[in-house]
Amino acid sequence: MRLHSLTLQAFGPFAGTHTIDFESLTSDGLFLLHGATGAGKSTVFDAICYALYGKPPGDRDQLLRSDHAADHLLTQVVLEATISGHRLEITRIPQQPRPKTRGSGTTQQNAKTLLREWKHDTASGQGSWEASSKSHQEIGDHLLALLGMSRDQFCQVVLLPQNQFTQFLRAKASIRKELLGKLFRTQRFTDIDRWLQERSREAGKDLKAARGDVISLIDRIHGAATDLDHEQDAPTGNDPQTLTEPAQAWATSLVKAASEQLETAVTQAETAAADLDAQQANELLVRTLHQQQNEHRTAAEQLEQLKQQESRQLHITGQLEQAHRASKLAAVLHTARTAAQEHTRAADNEAKARSLLTPAHAIAAAEELATAEQQTRAEATLAEALLPQEAAVQQMTRDLKQLDAERQTLTADQLEAKGWLAKEPGLRTALTTRLEAAQRAETDSAHQQSALADIRRRLESARQRDARLADVASCKERLQTAHTATTEAAQAYITIRRQRTEGMAAELAAGLTDGSPCPVCGSCTHPAPAAQHPGQPTREDEQGAETRHLEAEKAEEAAATALQQAQDQAALARAQAGDDPLTDIQALLATTQADLEQTLKTASDAGPANEELAVLDREHTSMTQKATTAGERLAACNTEYDHLSTQLTDLTQQLDQARHDAPTVADRLADLTRTADQLKAAAEAAATTQRRAQERTLQTTEAETAARQQGFDTLQAAEEAVLDDDALHALEDEIQQFSHQHAVHTATLERPDLVHAADQPPADLDAAIHLHKTAAQRHTEAAATTTAARTRHDNLARHTTDLAANIQRMQPLQEAYDTVHHLQEVIHGTSPSNRDRMELEAYVLAARLEQVVDAANTRLLRMSDHRYTLSHSDDRASHGARSGLGLKITDAWTGRDRNTDTLSGGESFFASLALALGLADVVTYEAGGRVLDTLFIDEGFGSLDDDTLHQVLDVLDSLRDHDRTVGLISHVPELRRRITSQLHVRKGTSGSTLHLVSQAAE
Repeated sequence: MRLHSLTLQAFGPFAGTHTIDFESLTSDGLFLLHGATGAGKSTVFDAICYALYGKPPGDRDQLLRSDHAADHLLTQVVLEATISGHRLEITRIPQQPRPKTRGSGTTQQNAKTLLREWKHDTASGQGSWEASSKSHQEIGDHLLALLGMSRDQFCQVVLLPQNQFTQFLRAKASIRKELLGKLFRTQRFTDIDRWLQERSREAGKDLKAARGDVISLIDRIHGAATDLDHEQDAPTGNDPQTLTEPAQAWATSLVKAASEQLETAVTQAETAAADLDAQQANELLVRTLHQQQNEHRTAAEQLEQLKQQESRQLHITGQLEQAHRASKLAAVLHTARTAAQEHTRAADNEAKARSLLTPAHAIAAAEELATAEQQTRAEATLAEALLPQEAAVQQMTRDLKQLDAERQTLTADQLEAKGWLAKEPGLRTALTTRLEAAQRAETDSAHQQSALADIRRRLESARQRDARLADVASCKERLQTAHTATTEAAQAYITIRRQRTEGMAAELAAGLTDGSPCPVCGSCTHPAPAAQHPGQPTREDEQGAETRHLEAEKAEEAAATALQQAQDQAALARAQAGDDPLTDIQALLATTQADLEQTLKTASDAGPANEELAVLDREHTSMTQKATTAGERLAACNTEYDHLSTQLTDLTQQLDQARHDAPTVADRLADLTRTADQLKAAAEAAATTQRRAQERTLQTTEAETAARQQGFDTLQAAEEAVLDDDALHALEDEIQQFSHQHAVHTATLERPDLVHAADQPPADLDAAIHLHKTAAQRHTEAAATTTAARTRHDNLARHTTDLAANIQRMQPLQEAYDTVHHLQEVIHGTSPSNRDRMELEAYVLAARLEQVVDAANTRLLRMSDHRYTLSHSDDRASHGARSGLGLKITDAWTGRDRNTDTLSGGESFFASLALALGLADVVTYEAGGRVLDTLFIDEGFGSLDDDTLHQVLDVLDSLRDHDRTVGLISHVPELRRRITSQLHVRKGTSGSTLHLVSQAAE
């Protein structure tokens, strides 16, 4: 790739339009890019990367548009370069705001990419630009194919960042691996490692599941093999070797032992069953004899108890005979008793009915009570005729109350409407004033927001100004300190040099020997050599003083440069911020913010004021209609109220005469009706009492005559002899039961089998039951043992079959896991067979690193005057770390290898530069051998002494032999003196600028 020209417009710190003519700048093959810190030197390379890849270097979110650019000037980059034989012009415009074509404000400018290619017409011999594409994706793919490298590779190969390669030189293997992996795109080897890890994990998971099934079956066999000797040679989950054939043999032996125990249990169960049958038959015989003996003994005891109840049987037999005679009188006794009860009930009812009457009626006869009832009912008929008039009076009263309430409501509505209409003009004036104030505030807020943005920019500039002024003061102090140190070091150096010069004769005399010529006079005799004074400085002392003086001068120069930079930055900040104190600007900001908040608060009242005005209009219409309607309805209500009041007065006078002392005519009617009903009830109760008394006397006489005829002296004795049906049946049942039980027990005692059983010895039923239970328990235990043995045998046989199937399934899974796991450990560097613990990606990168080291050493030997060479080390790292990407540096002066972090600053620079150049060569080769004609090297030259600097520049000059152009980015003055083609970046308050300068102009 060869650069021809680069145009920057409103890009980064460059506010205007600047074009770099690389054809002129690179004519000598070596050019210098220099300028103050922050001027934008690296932005040139950022623009090149952005033009090629559509994104600047690195992952940071870099702001492309210049803050200093005019609004109408679009940010864009135009790069003309020859890539893989194609001369291209690439134009990129990022997304950005731009002023609207019509009206005020801004609109969004979409991102745009244009690609043109220079085509040469062989017929005419002329060339012209032809548009190639406008698609971001298509242009990006086309450029990527021509360049042959990613953006990270391009940034690493074309721009050699010295500080990053110094870190790479001294970094650990893991950091080198990360950088080399990005450049050589070896992620695929890591993907292979990750894929094998996943396969190993999946195979391990399958194996673990299969092994878990085997262990689960072994646990089940353990559980089923109770009372068997199964611990010997038993497999364990901790030893996978025992989970295959040994586990199968162990399970088979348990099945055989269980089969033997099952045969023994079956024999014992058959013996127990025969004994149980014999004991069950014996218990049945003993139980039968015991029942017969108990039955004979119980019958004898019951018959003896019946003999003791014969006196009661005679008594209840006589009681039953009287009850049968009294039962013939039951009808007349019941009639007499009923007549007496009816008379008592009638007398109680009469007394209760008379208790409700007035004292005059309470002692009257039945005929008098009937007459009083007829008079009372006649008076009630007259009162009932007046009930409709009383209902009309009540309705009129309710209507008058309703009319009065309506009149009060209408009066209140009329007053409310008139009052609101009286206040309405004042409310309308206040709302109109609020609306006008809010509208004015909306206009004022726009001006205040603009002023607030200006104040905030002034505040930020003032803060930067004060910070820069503080930096200037600090730099002045450091410069004064450095100047003092330089003066002291110079004085010390002059003093030591003068003392050494004065004592040079003694120093020469120290090296004289007899017979050797004097280097000053040539004499071989030395009669009086000069003697050294105490404290005489040596050559080493003088060199040390000179070194300290030079270091002090460098420190002072660096402090002066820092002071100049700080003063430039302070001047720029002061130009932007002015001289107003920071506190004044902060106070002004606070005041403006408070005013804006109040203005916005006032402006926000526009909506509510408009809404309240609309509500006021609606209420005005409603209140006007309300006042008119209320006045008309109030007049109609007053007329109706007067008419009803006159009618109510006439009816009230008529009803007062009919009510007497009752509250209402209805109450009067209810009192008369209730009194008539009470008189009627009392008259009927008195007549009933007279009739019931006559019936009671007649029935009592007839019952006494019938009782004497049945042999009872009195009516009371006859009633006492009467028994109800339940009592009669109870006596008859008792007598019959006695006779039946006597006959049954007598017959039982005469049964031959019971008489024979009674003559036998007492039967021992408990002993027979105990023998039967013991035999049953032995049989149950034997049956349970047999069942358990059969269940254990069946479970063991089934589990053993399942175990064989699972072992057969597990073995190929074990082989697959062993294969993939071993391969993954070898590739991952964790296998014992991988002695260097080197990962696959590290192995590939180690080969690339060897190529990089070989390419770097060709330049490092020249830079270090054949003292240093780099070497790749794949020695195994300590503490279990990964190996394969180690770097050593061999010192030819000592013949020993050294760690790269022992190099000095200058040595680290040219070693890292050689390494960066070597890496660029290898990455270029990896990218398909595409030639990169332009390289940029960023900083680091200030750490080199003059001789080393010349050697490094000689190496860089050698790059021109291969038709390469090298651009150096540096502040070192020596480079500005040696390199004639220069691009100077100047920064200012309105943005940075680019200038091509010659050595004479510089």
